[in-house]
Amino acid sequence: MPQSFAGRNLKFLRKRKKLTQEEFAARLNIKRSLLGAYEEERAEPRLDVLEAVSDWFGVSLDDLLRTNLGEPEPPSMAEDATGYLQRRRMLKMAPTENLIHFVPFRAAAGYLAGYADEEFIDELNTFTLPMLGGGQYRAFEIIGDSMLPTPSGSVIVGQKIPHSLEQIRNHHAYIVVSRSEGIVYKRIVKDPGQQQRLTLLSDNPTFKPYFMNANDIVELWQAQMVISKVEAQQRWDMGQLASMVTDLQEQVSTLKRKMN
Repeated sequence: MPQSFAGRNLKFLRKRKKLTQEEFAARLNIKRSLLGAYEEERAEPRLDVLEAVSDWFGVSLDDLLRTNLGEPEPPSMAEDATGYLQRRRMLKMAPTENLIHFVPFRAAAGYLAGYADEEFIDELNTFTLPMLGGGQYRAFEIIGDSMLPTPSGSVIVGQKIPHSLEQIRNHHAYIVVSRSEGIVYKRIVKDPGQQQRLTLLSDNPTFKPYFMNANDIVELWQAQMVISKVEAQQRWDMGQLASMVTDLQEQVSTLKRKMN
């Protein structure tokens, strides 16, 4: 009977997602102890569990059962590789311009711990925008009203720059990744009196500016594009409509008097 890699593949994929056994078991709707038995190869995973993992990770059932996903394939197999990790490696090495990794809001906390981890970044979804020039880009989902009129839920595409004062342009918008504030989208103003102090400004004037030390920044992405959903059609209230009708009537009356 062919060797099954299902148990070790479940463990490998769980760790790639940085999930605990408790979290992974909850998503699979099974007990943690049962997941432990699968990962330790004391029991063979049920078909419904394998199907759920297959759908979630985009891995075929055949790969889950027959391929050791945690073991690198020899270079000679690269052209014929069809497994999950092989496809990801081929995509990563392909000459794709402006491959943009997307950091959703729910992954913000994980990003602070994994921004320098290539494996973590490789697990993020990616997309491309043909209108961007050369450089390294990343997209961040922003939540909140501090940068209105940019609506909450917008995606900011930023180009990475060295987080040195010389590279920062006053009053330009940046995604700022820092140890103290996490991921924020703000405009930056340099303080000429104190070299390491930056002022972070919101476009929404109801939010007060605050200061940040430049040494606290771990990544800086200058905003290049904003991607947002189309807003729902504006609904006019009756007062606005009545006022517009009155204005039109007055304009028509004025035109009639001039014509007479």
